[in-house]
Amino acid sequence: MTDLRAISFAEVALDGLEQAEGRLAVLVTPEGTLSPGARRLNRLTKGALGRAVESEAWGKLAAGEALSLAWPAGLSAEGIEIVKLARRPSVAEARKAGATMARAAGKSALTALVEVTRLPEEIALGLALRGYAFTARKSEPAEVPAAAVIMVKAPDEAEAAHAAARAVAEGIAFTRDLVSEPANVLTTIEFAARLEALREIGLEVEVLEEDQLEKLGMGALLGVGMGSAMPSKVVTMRWKGAEGAPLALIGKGVVFDTGGISLKPAAGMEDMTMDMGGAGTVSGVMKTLALRKAKAHVVGMVGLVENMPSHMAQRPGDIVTSMKGDTIEVINTDAEGRLVLADVMWHAQEAEKPAAMIDLATLTGACIVALGHENAGVFSNDDGLAGDFIKAAQAEGEGAWRLPLGQAYDDMLKSQKADIKNVGGRPAGAITAAQFLQRFVQEGTPWIHLDIAGVAQVSKDTDLSPKGATGWGVMALDRLVRDRFEG
Repeated sequence: MTDLRAISFAEVALDGLEQAEGRLAVLVTPEGTLSPGARRLNRLTKGALGRAVESEAWGKLAAGEALSLAWPAGLSAEGIEIVKLARRPSVAEARKAGATMARAAGKSALTALVEVTRLPEEIALGLALRGYAFTARKSEPAEVPAAAVIMVKAPDEAEAAHAAARAVAEGIAFTRDLVSEPANVLTTIEFAARLEALREIGLEVEVLEEDQLEKLGMGALLGVGMGSAMPSKVVTMRWKGAEGAPLALIGKGVVFDTGGISLKPAAGMEDMTMDMGGAGTVSGVMKTLALRKAKAHVVGMVGLVENMPSHMAQRPGDIVTSMKGDTIEVINTDAEGRLVLADVMWHAQEAEKPAAMIDLATLTGACIVALGHENAGVFSNDDGLAGDFIKAAQAEGEGAWRLPLGQAYDDMLKSQKADIKNVGGRPAGAITAAQFLQRFVQEGTPWIHLDIAGVAQVSKDTDLSPKGATGWGVMALDRLVRDRFEG
């Protein structure tokens, strides 16, 4: 796994700042009020910091952005980041400030003067997340960034608050690593092995092999993987931090999606290494919950398959029988994720009797057409659960937008030959996919479907991540667990 920058908290010590190595960062309010640390640095730099804060450029900065002083006179540091941040920032502003520090510091050591500003743990989270880089497959993997020390008034309190935030960062990094791996490395076998290794942090992990899946009647899931030499698997991760029925998190884990016999175009197919993004997010959430010892009962279940064309592959026109017993006419083998989820969702309900169920999948290009790369699509049969999730996502700065369900959309999935077909045509493609999944939600089970096709991996940097895998959903789901499911 990619190692994140080590971050510690210490009492504010202004003596010796001139000898600090690497990069210095100091917070200054939008009004330009200098803290004791900023005043000390201003004296050491013969007024350069003060002049920067009085400049026109300072006024144009948004909260969390910075002006840089490179190789300042009177200091050993490579530079100073003067970060614009109110003493009572929002969570998003605090995280952005930390991310700004991470970009400036690169691999260098960092000393940050936070002093009286609130939310130092959120600054540290932004610093950890933006410093992530996936380099495991380079011939010379990058070194872990040097340690950062954040100077605050109450380091013990900040350290305690950061412990939970650090668990979130580790979960996000785990998700990003999984989504970033190429398919020749992250096979279904390797994916399952990485999840089995989570036993070391207290998760109970169970792996179901193909013969067991066949006995359970998972014909929909097994049909997807028929064309691959890689065996299909279902992995269950359990965290029992409380009694009672669990929250079930279900992830689509298609480690590579060629489209099968309904072959995708060559252009862009290399991005289909991320088609296991739903399973990646579920895995990251489960790691976070175990690391922070959440007082909740949560089960994560992922279906791991590879969708390949071969003489053994599923064909358009095939009819498969799901674990539920419904028959499904396969119109398009590239609509495979819903087949995987259908069986895993049914198994989760039969085996775990969950209090609620949330599935995540990079399911449809139609969702990207509808919402771009700013929001995941949210579909639900329960207004309360959906509202709580969207509130959690908004609080964590993760875009999510609810889309409708309805009988007219469900009617688009009628089949002449089977109980249902796996696609409903081009119109409302993200919605009909959700309608398909709703067929496999048992009566009385609160359920959310999250289509994360547009947010699991992005082509440009964001505030908290470099371009590539984002780890979207780990923060929102962790907050939902804290707010709704922890005792």
